[in-house]
Amino acid sequence: MRGWALALLLGALRAGGTELTFELPDSDKQCFHQEMERGLKFTLDYQVITGGHYDVDCYVEDPNGRTIYRETKKQYDSFPHHTEVKGIYTFCFSNEFSTFSHKTVYFNLQVGDEPPILPDMSSRVTALTQMESACVTIHEALNAVIDSQTHYRLREAQDRSRAEDLNGRVSYWSVGETIILFVVSIGQVMLLKSFFTEKRPGSGGAGT
Repeated sequence: MRGWALALLLGALRAGGTELTFELPDSDKQCFHQEMERGLKFTLDYQVITGGHYDVDCYVEDPNGRTIYRETKKQYDSFPHHTEVKGIYTFCFSNEFSTFSHKTVYFNLQVGDEPPILPDMSSRVTALTQMESACVTIHEALNAVIDSQTHYRLREAQDRSRAEDLNGRVSYWSVGETIILFVVSIGQVMLLKSFFTEKRPGSGGAGT
């Protein structure tokens, strides 16, 4: 039975968007489902944060079971698509090719276009006022800040994982070198001691 991965909801930062970071055990697969209307645009972004070679298999199926996206052993990717049929779409991440590497995967699913910041912005024919233009500029700048924060948060988590892994390897190597140093030192002392040990003469023959 496919075990459900532990999912941590980071928050929906934009309209119609969801960000998830979840744990994907070795030899396991995790799928998510989203119901969508026909003609709707969605974008799937994902990245492996920790584990193994930072790669994962990913595929997307439409409500008819047709695979519309499939990639194997990808560290990160982005998949935009316009839905052709109405129904439940399936997004799956697989770590079945790995027998011992536990992965942590982040993905962001943006569904639909972002609504305009002003109610009549798409249909108005007059120019924007200075206040409206400032609001649009600030809104776009905030979206850019959100993208930058997400990018740097993922980079920080990935770099921290690599640093911890490297620190563990260095620690094990240092312990191994210390043990080898003690063994060699003791061996040298015992060898030198054997060179200077006085050999006692053997006992003579029995007297008459």
